[in-house]
Amino acid sequence: MSIRALEDLIKEFKKMPGIGLKTAQRLSFYVLRISKKEADKLAKAIIQVKELIGHCSVCGNITEKDPCEICANPKRDHEIICVVEEPKDILSIEKTGEYHGLYHVLMGVISPLDGIGPENLRIDSLVKRIKSSGIKEVIIATNPNVEGEATATYLSRLLKPLGTRVYRIARGLPVGSELEYADEVTVTKALEGRVEM
Repeated sequence: MSIRALEDLIKEFKKMPGIGLKTAQRLSFYVLRISKKEADKLAKAIIQVKELIGHCSVCGNITEKDPCEICANPKRDHEIICVVEEPKDILSIEKTGEYHGLYHVLMGVISPLDGIGPENLRIDSLVKRIKSSGIKEVIIATNPNVEGEATATYLSRLLKPLGTRVYRIARGLPVGSELEYADEVTVTKALEGRVEM
C-alpha cells in the first residue's frame, strides 16, 4: 500500500526525537482519524509556536516577549544565575518553586566528538552578564554526564577569576530509589554531597 501523503507524514514524525517508526505510524493514523477541524487546530498550534516563540535576548530562554518574564521580573534575585543546557531545563527547576534567581541557557554542552566547543555555546554572553550585572553567585546545572561535567569544569575555571562564587548542583540518589540498585558513581556523589541535619 503506497499512500504518499501518509508516508510523508510518517517520515516527518520519525524526524522527531524519541519517535521511531511504530510511534510515527501511530501518530499519523491518529491524525488521519481526527476531524479536519482538530487537524487544523494542531497545524495552527505548530505554526504559532514557530511564529510567536523566540529566545530571550538576555538569558536564552524561550519566550513570546523579549526579555522573558523571568528576566523582567523585579522580584527575582538578580544576583544569582543558574546555568542550564537547554530551555527545557528551566521548566524542571521552576516546577520545584525553590529557585528564585535568574537563568542562562547555554544551548548545549561542550562535546568535542560532536564538534561543539565553547565558542559554539552562549558562554561569551554569560561572561558579559556576570561582568556587567553584579552577579555574585553562579549555579551550574548541566547534566551529570561526561559532556555536562566537562562543561561545568570549563565554566568554573572561567568564572571563578571574575570574583563570582561558582556552585555545582548536588547529585546523588533519587527520592524513592533503593541504595542496593544505585551504581558506585551515584553513591559516591551522594556521599560527597552530604549535608548536615
